Amino acid sequence: MTRIERITNMESLFDKSEEVVKRLEVALKDFAKLEHDIAKLEAYYNSPQWRKDFEADEAGKLPQDLKRGVLSEDGIWNLLSNYKELSYLCGGKTAD
Repeated sequence: MTRIERITNMESLFDKSEEVVKRLEVALKDFAKLEHDIAKLEAYYNSPQWRKDFEADEAGKLPQDLKRGVLSEDGIWNLLSNYKELSYLCGGKTAD
């Protein structure tokens, strides 16, 4: 590999790495801002109100066009679990 090829290759790696690090930095700042929202979602999910809303959906009492991913047991549980795991990996709260 010539010097020019090596520098060109390293410059490409530098550019790619710099872009990924910048995107991660923004994502980590956005992630840090979620704590309050996640706490509200978790409180709702663990409340009797969530169960009532879930049962109303199961009984067909909600409009068909209502977006209701929050009533998906797997969806909200996975989100909360993923948040806890990522928080742990980022040096935040301990994973359960």
